[in-house]
Amino acid sequence: MAMPPTADRFPDDTGADAFVREFPMTVAPDDPAGLSTRPPLVILRIPETVTPADAAGPEYRARVRRVLGELELSLKRDTGGKLAPYALLWAGDHSGSDSLAETAGKELGRGIPRNMTPDRFPDFVLLREVLTYIRERPGTWSAPAPKELRNHAYRQRTERGGLPALLWSLSGGEAPPIAGLRGWLLGTWWRSITITFPRWCWARRQTARLIRPGRLSLNRRARWLGAELGVDNGREGLFEVLDGVAERQAPRLALRADHPNRAEALEALERLLVRALLEDLRPPSPGRALPKSRRRTARPVLLVEIPPEGTDGSEAAGRLVRALQAATVTVDRADATARTANRPGPLVIVAGRPSDALLTDLDAEECGLSRAAERMRGSGGPPVVVNLQDEPFSRDGLPIRRVAPRLFKVRGSTQTSLVTSLALVAVTALAYGVVRIVSPLHDTSCVGGDVAVAERTEPLDLKAGDLYEQAFEEIEEQNERAVKFAEKQNRTVRTVVYFGSAKPTNDSTTALFDGSVPELRGIALWQSRLNREAVSNIKRVPLYVDVRYTGPRFANAEKQAAELVEELKQKPGKQHREIVGVLGYSQSRTETKNALTILGKAGIPVVGTTASADEMLGSVSYWPFAPLNSVEAEISANFAFSSNIVARADGPDGQPGCTPAKRAVVVHTSTDLYSKGLADRFVEKFPGTTDVVDFSQDDDAPAKGVGTIAAPDDLAAHVCQELQDHQEAVVYWAARARDFTAFVHAFDRRETCAANGLTVLGGNELTNMEQTGEYGDKTWLRLYHTAYRLPSADGRATDTTRRFVQEYDGWVNGSPENDPWRHDGHSAMAYDAFRLLSQSVDFAAKYSLTPAGVQSALGSGVSFGFEGATGFISRSQDGNQPPAGKTLVILRQSAEGPVAVAACGAYQHGETYSKQGPPCPE
Repeated sequence: MAMPPTADRFPDDTGADAFVREFPMTVAPDDPAGLSTRPPLVILRIPETVTPADAAGPEYRARVRRVLGELELSLKRDTGGKLAPYALLWAGDHSGSDSLAETAGKELGRGIPRNMTPDRFPDFVLLREVLTYIRERPGTWSAPAPKELRNHAYRQRTERGGLPALLWSLSGGEAPPIAGLRGWLLGTWWRSITITFPRWCWARRQTARLIRPGRLSLNRRARWLGAELGVDNGREGLFEVLDGVAERQAPRLALRADHPNRAEALEALERLLVRALLEDLRPPSPGRALPKSRRRTARPVLLVEIPPEGTDGSEAAGRLVRALQAATVTVDRADATARTANRPGPLVIVAGRPSDALLTDLDAEECGLSRAAERMRGSGGPPVVVNLQDEPFSRDGLPIRRVAPRLFKVRGSTQTSLVTSLALVAVTALAYGVVRIVSPLHDTSCVGGDVAVAERTEPLDLKAGDLYEQAFEEIEEQNERAVKFAEKQNRTVRTVVYFGSAKPTNDSTTALFDGSVPELRGIALWQSRLNREAVSNIKRVPLYVDVRYTGPRFANAEKQAAELVEELKQKPGKQHREIVGVLGYSQSRTETKNALTILGKAGIPVVGTTASADEMLGSVSYWPFAPLNSVEAEISANFAFSSNIVARADGPDGQPGCTPAKRAVVVHTSTDLYSKGLADRFVEKFPGTTDVVDFSQDDDAPAKGVGTIAAPDDLAAHVCQELQDHQEAVVYWAARARDFTAFVHAFDRRETCAANGLTVLGGNELTNMEQTGEYGDKTWLRLYHTAYRLPSADGRATDTTRRFVQEYDGWVNGSPENDPWRHDGHSAMAYDAFRLLSQSVDFAAKYSLTPAGVQSALGSGVSFGFEGATGFISRSQDGNQPPAGKTLVILRQSAEGPVAVAACGAYQHGETYSKQGPPCPE
């Protein structure tokens, strides 16, 4: 007989890295919204390496315990107890008639972290007591069974305490009646008050909760048990319905152990019990106000062994697995309560040797561990079966980190009391709000101030080439320090390639529009800090920055990416020139998207800076850093429709001020990924009416037609006409900054129209120009635009943000007030993006300092979780997405500088979109 393997930890099979990384995040995601999914059932099939006669021998048991034991270890505390509700079910220890669902329900309620939901299983406990009563009485089911079931269930209820227990004790319980007048009064009056009437009320309440609502109920939806058994339109009560179940199944339970009808009866009862358990485990919707809605911070987990066919416990495990899968399939009924598919549910992982017949019944999808991990991030779908290989069991495997759900020290009742008090305050505030709404006086003040002037009336005389060279020289100086680390101190040094657009010159205005100068400054600032820290910290890996230009608007991005791929195939002469990652691609264009595809196929990790189009996603090695267009557009649409931003000369109440926008003139460039994606998503989210204009001055501008404009003067005339027809209109600018400047000057020449004022809400592109003074004499312009960090003077800005601004001011030559990019977020974004890539390199250096190793570090999330210049940076739960809750700010330009009129995301640790309210997305 083969001896059990001595290796430990989760088997390092193909794709195991993704599986062990995803398991803790599926159980306890950082964002509670991740608990709203129902992961598919996952089956880990143990390889067959022994003879059939020893199918469930020591080697099999050791391998199953290794798989399930390592998963269980990540769910337990060091000192005992559970970090999340889970049940580990060893089916081989159960007899063929035992219910594994009953064991699962008991185990899920034991030892869970204090004050965490769920702490009650009302449906499961009731069904368990009744179905156990039926299962223990096989054979002919005789009357009066409904009353017998009701009395048994109510008696069990009294043993759990509460008011029923108090009334039962006051009644004298099941003591025999006393003779005489006293006995008559006790039996007909006192026991009616303490037992008969409370029991009747309890039974009716259970019927209304599980079968169908009462006639006067406001919630007329059918209940899950009534829909499951097809009795939701009848007149029977709960215990009459369960009596019908007993009449059908009890005689079948009396059949011989191997009779197929007996197996059907056991499976029917198991299915009801499993369905009740899943209904109790279904968590409340994340983000609700009630305290218990916020106390489900970890997903329940079922770890199930399924022994080989024909061995002890295989039938019980098969019944449980079939019942779990059946409960996730949509029942063919019109009522929504009959559906459990896609509802939140537990994570079920089965390990062992399921029979081929069982896999056929489940219609399981065969895949690898990496695909199983990907499916766990989704919701619904068929079960997945992973055929584990024999070889990984012969060596040590991979550890699974412990889950880290949020835990609670305060009881739910205490928090409920606090919520009740706050609710009273809220009612008072609501009453005040109603008074304000019906009152003729309402707030018409303009968001961000009433005055529409900027700081300057004359543009700055900027030498873009000199400013760019200053940043480039700093990078070259830091590169020399990195080379000295490698050559003189024998330190590990690697190279990061930065892909920018075109190198600017003093007579070029390109750098004023594309943010290349502040972005290079941010990279230089982080490289300088990295080298300073590397002097004393030998664990830091100094980085050599190879700056490469791809031409105006990244025209040569694809060619440069292909050349880089070819370079990596050749070993460099010096180790510090070994390339481990790429940084940059600040604009979302077709060229940059195609370049990411080339790098992704070669497995080269890329950390973006400010490219924000959703269309840029797709490459598994690309890690965007800016909030996506879909997020920015939703915030902007909510802000424009709900905030007082459009100036009015005379409102309905005779008062000047501002009003929300009810119409938007959306200006975009259809050939630009960033511009088109941002405009399309704004139109989708904006509740008011829209007029979409396709505008570009470039040679590749769209052909003239309906809604297309190529001349700034024509666009100014079009907007002027819109403002005459719609006084509450805003211009949403989704095109590039250069085109906006041309439009502003053209609109300024239409003095009659400009005199009435114009409100513009734009994307982060406009942050590249607004501080240069180009719009300083345009007093008619009210400009709002998005940015990626809070101004340092804002009270919500963190100390890290303020320190970055101080470091930036000290590094820039001349007066900081004359720097056009001082309030721009591009430098801070590049600083944080480079920091993320740098920390990933540091971690990869412990194992494999290659592009693949850096990509693995980014994917595992070990380099996330730091307070950056743009806010708190943490890993998204959706894979290659921007950091979770990435900061997005809407600024209003004023004479005193930018004013943050809206801030969304994790600008501080613990802040999230979901709890910040409008205009932030839910």
